[in-house]
Amino acid sequence: MTEARELAAFVERARLEDMSAQALEQLKIRVLDTIGVAVGAIDAAPMRAIRELTNKLGGQPLSTLIGGGQTAPDRAAFYNGGLSRYLDFMDSYIAEGETCHPSDNFAPVLAVAEMRQASGAEFLAALAVAYQVQTRLCDVAPVRHRGFDHTTQGAYAAAAGSAKALGLRREQIANAIAISGTANNALRVTRTGALSHWKGLAYANMAMAATHEALLAAYGITGPEAVFEGNKGFKETISGPFEIDWLKEDLESVRRTILKKHNAEIHAQTAIEAALEIRASPAFNVEAVSAIRLETFAVAYQIIGGGEEGEKHNVRSKEQADHSLPYMLAVALIDGKVQPEQFTQERIVSRDVQDLLCKVTIAPDPLLSAMFPRRLPARLEVELANGVILQAFREDYPGFHTAPFDWAATRTKFNSVINPFASQQWGSAVARVVENLDERPLTDLTTLLFRRAA
Repeated sequence: MTEARELAAFVERARLEDMSAQALEQLKIRVLDTIGVAVGAIDAAPMRAIRELTNKLGGQPLSTLIGGGQTAPDRAAFYNGGLSRYLDFMDSYIAEGETCHPSDNFAPVLAVAEMRQASGAEFLAALAVAYQVQTRLCDVAPVRHRGFDHTTQGAYAAAAGSAKALGLRREQIANAIAISGTANNALRVTRTGALSHWKGLAYANMAMAATHEALLAAYGITGPEAVFEGNKGFKETISGPFEIDWLKEDLESVRRTILKKHNAEIHAQTAIEAALEIRASPAFNVEAVSAIRLETFAVAYQIIGGGEEGEKHNVRSKEQADHSLPYMLAVALIDGKVQPEQFTQERIVSRDVQDLLCKVTIAPDPLLSAMFPRRLPARLEVELANGVILQAFREDYPGFHTAPFDWAATRTKFNSVINPFASQQWGSAVARVVENLDERPLTDLTTLLFRRAA
């Protein structure tokens, strides 16, 4: 039996009833969180452009677009996926060699589940499968160090979740996984150097392909089933050797994923917490800051601190700002928060934040690096002109797996993010549906997403 077939067997047998109550609650929390950050991006310029293109292209009205309208499922997966990723406020999973965002699978799974007229329970089971596949591949088969993007593992997850949502048979599931895994191997340059719109659209693009490939498999199209272990397959050419016994896998990985408290790249969350602690000190005066020094773990330094993935002091766009520790620390110290409004173009280029970010230096610390990924340690010093040094240290934050969001915390974030774009009455209705989605038809949710009240 090929490894793709072994994975397909896991996908086929997975049932929502197999999840613990805690895992199911956390999955629902992530559904609500994902909807919230998607609504919060509806007015973003790149998303308006994509919506215009989607309307122009048309498509069979089989799947709902968040905010209104319907189109073909692959196009819905792209648009809704772009929405949920644009703010960079979605959930994350951190493995030793890879970081990913499993909520990226919400859009493709929703699109095909709605097309199939699936139940809420069937949708949640398929989404749980996608979470499990992506997180476990990140655990054992990281690809970042080889120059590939984390959407590479996501190709297997999105295809598996989409195939599950479509109710495909084991052989069809294996073909969907094989086609998607073979076809969707993206370069890490997406997230290095001067970042572009593609940072927020790369997974959506892959998800669009994965939904289409699952549909092809449903119609009998076959793929190279030795995609993992075969000659010139994933292991030989990209990941290197690894093993997963899919017979022993469950649906509990969602409990190890984490949510963002601050609208910032996930590895910045603790550094921002430290900055806000210092800002709250009676001795702090932002106008007197002469130097800001951060020591953190190596992965944060390499990705967002000016290490191997590019210099982070030249910040002129939203995409650059939300992946720049200097920018995020500076705006946190000035504004006292890092939320969507801190990433408007006007705020990014403001003189106060541009001047302050130039005073930030960042260095990796081996002892702090040894704590990763169990913790996200950050040690921050802010020196004032009079020689006073203010210090703070954080190793976790509310939303990390040591202090997971409960339903109340999720509602607070959700309400805050949707507030400029949807009524609180609409938000309350969505939250009620998501909270017991396993007992409802999926149309209860998609109808609300279609009718989002501006």
